[in-house]
Amino acid sequence: MTPANPLPPVSPASSPVQPAFQSPAQRPRLLTGLIGGGIQMSLSPALHEGEGNAHGLRCQYRVMDLDLLHKSADDLPELLRAAELTGFSGLNITHPCKQRVTKFLDELSPEAQALGAVNTVVLREGRRYGHNTDEWGYARGFQHGMGEVDLGHVVQLGSGGAGAAVAHAALRLGAGHLTIFDLDPSRAAELVSRLGPQFPDRQLEVGHDLSASMKEASGLIHATPTGMLAHPGLPLDPALLEARHWVSEVVYVPLETELLRVAREKGCRTLHGGYMTVFQAARAFELFSGRTPDLERMLGHFAQLIAAPTVSYGSLV
Repeated sequence: MTPANPLPPVSPASSPVQPAFQSPAQRPRLLTGLIGGGIQMSLSPALHEGEGNAHGLRCQYRVMDLDLLHKSADDLPELLRAAELTGFSGLNITHPCKQRVTKFLDELSPEAQALGAVNTVVLREGRRYGHNTDEWGYARGFQHGMGEVDLGHVVQLGSGGAGAAVAHAALRLGAGHLTIFDLDPSRAAELVSRLGPQFPDRQLEVGHDLSASMKEASGLIHATPTGMLAHPGLPLDPALLEARHWVSEVVYVPLETELLRVAREKGCRTLHGGYMTVFQAARAFELFSGRTPDLERMLGHFAQLIAAPTVSYGSLV
């Protein structure tokens, strides 16, 4: 595989020229979708189709749930080929396929190569291009929602799929010292060993004493499921948080997790997980369509979806 050429960054607030009225059948078609397990409740279709409609596209976003199809990651070659034959412009990829899909692609972006995982596949002229928009989404969301903060020493909780992308993003944002904690220290060690050669001028380490690390840290990144509706609670002793800390969350349902509530009450600067969720989707939309998404519009749409009392929540990508 050879590196795919990266696209220019998404503009933070671009509004497309509204086309003259067209019936749905007259609009350019954009067929995309999502492959993964347990994804029937994903908000991705609403986000992608809503932004596509704003750009005058007839966007159709199909969910291919491995559980309902009675398939597994072993069936990725068949599903990718079917998407190509059907005319898909691209696919989002989520658990349990982000690592497995890489072997079936022609080219990988630098981010996908660095992380060893793909969450976006662009299908173009018979070739398959793999990208990872999680890293870009977190970094851009952090810049958008957190602004200028001290990145001297960052503590991160979690080193799974989301954790890997977030750790890479934190280092690209300028974190000088990153301490990664995980319930499985070997997984954290694997991530540290993979990232270390890519950032030789930074200090990376596996965390062993959370209390001591938080005393030295300027900020905290949380990248575990704790705080989700299905996994309520706090990922650390709240006594470890001080007003000088900033706190960034990956969980997006609920938008204000118990961690963010406690941190805000202590005077910490906080960032909810919705930014990463929306911005990775925006980057994927740009890769699929070649159109520049309006990030503020997508954030607004996301807020409406989250607030809807009848919405059930699942994986986004």
